[in-house]
Amino acid sequence: MEHVLTVPKTKSAPTRSFVDKLQNWLPKIVLAPTMLVTVVCVYGYVFWTAALSLTNSRFLPSFNFAGLVQYEKLMENDRWVTSITNLGIFGLLFMFIVIVLGVGLAIFLDQNIRQEGAIRTIYLYPMALSFIVTGTAWKWILNPGLGIEKMVRDWGFTEFEFNWLVNSEMSVYTLVIAAVWQSSGFVMAMFLAGLRGIDSSIIKAAQIDGASLPSIYFKIILPCLRPVFFSAVIITSHIAIKSFDLVTALTAGGPGYSSDLPALFMYAHSFTRGQIGLGAASAMMMLAGILAILVPYLYSELREKK
Repeated sequence: MEHVLTVPKTKSAPTRSFVDKLQNWLPKIVLAPTMLVTVVCVYGYVFWTAALSLTNSRFLPSFNFAGLVQYEKLMENDRWVTSITNLGIFGLLFMFIVIVLGVGLAIFLDQNIRQEGAIRTIYLYPMALSFIVTGTAWKWILNPGLGIEKMVRDWGFTEFEFNWLVNSEMSVYTLVIAAVWQSSGFVMAMFLAGLRGIDSSIIKAAQIDGASLPSIYFKIILPCLRPVFFSAVIITSHIAIKSFDLVTALTAGGPGYSSDLPALFMYAHSFTRGQIGLGAASAMMMLAGILAILVPYLYSELREKK
């Protein structure tokens, strides 16, 4: 029987060229809708908001150019000044406490303690809740007629007072309490991951040289975590600037507007008071605050890589 040698069929050049082009374009085609939505719904609306902030828009958008009038009104608005002051108090206290607490918890868990997984889960649990749930829960806890004050008085301490929630001078600090409880576990996880990524030989060498454990952490380990510190500052500052749901659920900006923050100010003037131009100007000021923190950080990171 004669054996017939069969030659496998090969694709023609035009077919191969079409397949190659399709393979090159397929990822772009798949990503195109997402990119389009991102460009339009994020960057497009940022530019739209910036344009509205330069008009005299009220209940409906207006295209009459008004220059920086809305920004001048914003700086003369007592509620805006109060919200910026509150943001400074809330943001600085929140960032400082949550980073210090996160570092402390991470160092505690880094000692190879028993039941580390369970304890880490307990610390991280608040991050599973939304700020609406957190604000509502702490509203009950801090309510003088329902929470801590009532519980302590029922124990017999009738003179005890903890009325920060209804005290205009202290209400902003209740936001700090709730936000720290919500976010400290997340910051702890960031630093714990950083600690676990440090080469153990560095620590062993320091121990051989006679360095104490506190000295090792403060002089060797923590300086190595500078990128984690920067990331924690960026994330927590972003949370502080855009805080809206926590304020709405916990204090609603009250009493009066003593615990108001820029995000709540922007919402109130844009959607409930018919001052779209003023609300857009406040939104752009919030964006400027975020960029003032983010741009120097990105510049320093890119400069170091170069």
